[in-house]
Amino acid sequence: MIEFKKDYYADVRIEDRFTTEIKFLNGNLAETKERGESRAFVRVFDGEMWYYAATTDLGHIQKTLDGLYEVAKANADIENDPAVKKFERNRDHLESFKDNSVRNIGLSEKTELLRSLLPITQSDPCMAMSMAKYMDRNSRYEFRSSLGADISYDYQTCGIMLYCDMVEGEKKFSAFWQQGETDFNRLKGLTSEAEEAFKEQVEFMRNSVPVEEGDYPVVLSPLAAGIFAHESFGHKSESDFMLSDESMKEEWQLGKQVGSPLLTISECGEISGVGYTPYDDEGTKARKNYLIKDGILAGRLHSTVTAAALEEEVTGNARAVDCTFEPIVRMTTTYIEAGKDSFEQLIAPIKKGYFIKTVKHGSGMSTFTIAPALSYEIIDGKLGRPVEISVISGNVFETLGLIDGLSDKIELKSFVSGGCGKMEQYPLPVGFGGPYVRVSKMKVQ
Repeated sequence: MIEFKKDYYADVRIEDRFTTEIKFLNGNLAETKERGESRAFVRVFDGEMWYYAATTDLGHIQKTLDGLYEVAKANADIENDPAVKKFERNRDHLESFKDNSVRNIGLSEKTELLRSLLPITQSDPCMAMSMAKYMDRNSRYEFRSSLGADISYDYQTCGIMLYCDMVEGEKKFSAFWQQGETDFNRLKGLTSEAEEAFKEQVEFMRNSVPVEEGDYPVVLSPLAAGIFAHESFGHKSESDFMLSDESMKEEWQLGKQVGSPLLTISECGEISGVGYTPYDDEGTKARKNYLIKDGILAGRLHSTVTAAALEEEVTGNARAVDCTFEPIVRMTTTYIEAGKDSFEQLIAPIKKGYFIKTVKHGSGMSTFTIAPALSYEIIDGKLGRPVEISVISGNVFETLGLIDGLSDKIELKSFVSGGCGKMEQYPLPVGFGGPYVRVSKMKVQ
């Protein structure tokens, strides 16, 4: 039982985390690792300063909390502090993964599942160095505050990654496939999907031609659209960037037209997948947040501190990568909402352009760049040859305004490798996705 002192705001965040990692290199088992650890992050606020401490000794949480009280100053009016008034007092206990926890699945079963997919990375003479990984994570969270918040919930993700270098003459390509789920049983039966993915990448390596550089219409896959939304706009919506930047506040006035009227970008922690965050690390309940709605800047992402500073509402986006760090403003699942066209209708009017199917990486704030992996020509409204594109790029606001078509269904992506990085906190699990997105002009190199 944690005892909170009067005249301070304080909260305690606890995570019991279980992880598995299995790795094969060139068909040989290279690593099997299971790990369990528990950590707590304790903080106290006196209206002037935040005081933090992290500990792995859960039996001494009260002692750690009391140590922070000793250096803080009592404040009889603490509950009227603008930031403290933003804290929610939720009391909830969710248990979504009790019956299918990866903690209850043996290491041998996970290893054999991964082993069954190894032939895929050795199925063609062009395939050289290969790697296969299985990863999972199950976390149990608790959050309590001096205001009476009392929350617990669980989180789970698991997934498989396959990789190999392909070499044939002077042609080279790095082939990659992965699938993330929240239920281990859904990882079974993926052999055909992975085989098709690698077969396509072999054909791409052998038959792709250099791109003709220039400005062209481009259609982004849901994966590419999601990365674009996350990297190019999601980070700009994290409001802690604005606290000490008056020019950014001016640029990012709510109600401003920032994109095509077709465009709506949303963000929500309630969505199942790697970005699932029903309560953030300050005890704020997740909700759907519109960042752009019908082309208009509609909102931004907040912690209690940024919401108080900008006189806006909390959004459920104060997140830390683990209990070693304080919460900062981060995304959960960010996605572009659907339109009304089919994929065929999106590409039909394009005389010459490109379809970006998969992506190596992306980055950007005012100017964005996306490095495609698999790309194809669009000629006279039909998909054509595979093409080698190093990068597509553009100004974020200009590109948002050039979106002129969206497909009628969205796909949300869940991956267990990598994650989002911000400051020193990496990798944070996030989800992203969207429909197929047509942009009337992008720079293709």
